[in-house]
Amino acid sequence: MEIKKIEEKLDYRFRDPDLLETALTHSSYKREHPGVKEDNERLEFLGDGVLDAVIGLRLYQKLNNKPEGVLTKVRSLVVCERSLAALGKELGLNNHIRFGTGEKNSGGANKDSIIADAVEAVIGAVLVDGGYDSCEKVILHILDDTLEQALTGSLYTDFKSEFQEKIQKKGHITEINYVVDGSEGPDHDKVFKVHVEVDGVNMGCGSGKSKKEAGQNAAREAIKKINEVN
Repeated sequence: MEIKKIEEKLDYRFRDPDLLETALTHSSYKREHPGVKEDNERLEFLGDGVLDAVIGLRLYQKLNNKPEGVLTKVRSLVVCERSLAALGKELGLNNHIRFGTGEKNSGGANKDSIIADAVEAVIGAVLVDGGYDSCEKVILHILDDTLEQALTGSLYTDFKSEFQEKIQKKGHITEINYVVDGSEGPDHDKVFKVHVEVDGVNMGCGSGKSKKEAGQNAAREAIKKINEVN
């Protein structure tokens, strides 16, 4: 396990590296290796709780005029499985989780639920290893971009709908098409490439783990170009 690379991305150095190893140990691995004392489920429990507390406090401070319902909605976006799984992939955790043979062969390293759980477990490991203040610092460091997007309302925006609205505002009928340009990588880890055309003109390109995600990213790129012109 490349602990140093993970520590660099976390901006945190573990006093007890075994905690990080435990945080990246799936229950399937423990079942197949009797000598392993613990999987990451208890650390995940800790990480889930402290993650809610830290993000909740930050939103309380930032959105000081918003009601509880808004705070809850924004926090749920930041700490949802989708957000945490994306973060886990950025940190490279999915490449270091220890799996049992069956889970490994079934593509466990690409399952969002498992990657999100690993992120929470790593956060729990930091809490145990360095205490609350260190854990809070790590959480705010690794979730800074996600928090900013959530606060500005741009996290998981439907870019396709937004792009269509911008085009329709021009006042004339146009044809919008999303064209799949191909894919790269093995079947269990493909990356699709898509571009969006308006009346046959390429307006933006995007890539993603699915055609839908790639299309959204292409629309986001097209919106960016429109905003730059205007």
